[in-house]
Amino acid sequence: MARLQLRNLEKDYGSLRAVHGINLDVEDGEFMVLVGPSGCAKSTTLRMIAGLERITGGEIRIGGELVNDKPPGDRGISMVFQNYALYPHMKVRKNLSFSMRLKRRPAEEIEKATEHVSGLLEIDPLLERLPKQLSGGQAQRVAVGRALIKKPQVFLFDEPLSNLDAKLRASMRVRITDLHKRLKAEGQQATVVYVTHDQTEAMTMGDRICVMKDGHIMQVADPMTLYNRPANTFVAGFIGSPEMNFLDGELEGQTHVKAADQTVALGDEFAHRLSVGKSGWVTLGIRPQHLRIAEAKTAGTLKGKVNHIEFMGHEVYLYVDIGPKRLIAIVPSAAYDRTALRDDWIWLSPDPKGVHLFDRQTGENISLAI
Repeated sequence: MARLQLRNLEKDYGSLRAVHGINLDVEDGEFMVLVGPSGCAKSTTLRMIAGLERITGGEIRIGGELVNDKPPGDRGISMVFQNYALYPHMKVRKNLSFSMRLKRRPAEEIEKATEHVSGLLEIDPLLERLPKQLSGGQAQRVAVGRALIKKPQVFLFDEPLSNLDAKLRASMRVRITDLHKRLKAEGQQATVVYVTHDQTEAMTMGDRICVMKDGHIMQVADPMTLYNRPANTFVAGFIGSPEMNFLDGELEGQTHVKAADQTVALGDEFAHRLSVGKSGWVTLGIRPQHLRIAEAKTAGTLKGKVNHIEFMGHEVYLYVDIGPKRLIAIVPSAAYDRTALRDDWIWLSPDPKGVHLFDRQTGENISLAI
């Protein structure tokens, strides 16, 4: 079993606490993504799992075994870094097999494992090349292969695609997730912990995602749950592109919110989603996809002035000023037909099914029952 368990994990740097007693379970064979902005301690957490950072408090268990004091080489892990860290004087074949040769495995076993891994990653034609003769994507595949050949219990990826261009990143995302599925199909239940600051990578690759901020875990869930039921304003704003629109307001009854000197009617069904009383200071959250242009002012619409328009191909982004706040509405290109131009005053109608209300003081989502 390759289940990974973190219990009350802490990390201090002198008087600075970087990781605040986090708890996380990564199931056997699961692809878990740690995501968050720079400085949220996701890489620090990964390095503690790997044994490259000494923990201040708590426990790390791999396959049920406590590994707090074990050196990296005895933890049953392999790590792929942002920098490929290939040996420049060794050809790809020797880079792949280095760990096995270090353990003095039989030559036949080494050759068989090398051929298997190179076939999985489609790098057979590269085996006799030096690292300097590889492209960025090829070098990263070799780095993954070098980790894979060790048959670890846990794979650790620390922002491995950051040095690649956008097109190659998209290609490598597919390769890595496909590799994980193929390993599971072959009976190798390799657990993956993958660190990134890119929420697109997180949403497209992870079985589950752990969203972090300032050394705390904000929410752990599958991608669809994070998008549709964010636990708080941080997760709601971090997950999704463009990010969720926010308006501070006051909840009046359970069906209306007063925001930016306007009243948004949420409908009777929305009241059943609330976990608070009949009034309170709230933050209204609406994803750009859940705003549509209304033909005229009706109950619940928001009036605003179009400040900027971006044509994105199949979609049009409208940047609309509503009082002091700027909201983004996404309109399908086929339905746009220049119905709103810059400096036009328009009405936006929120879809109540896509509206969230957050407690303004705590940031907690008080409308989770979707």
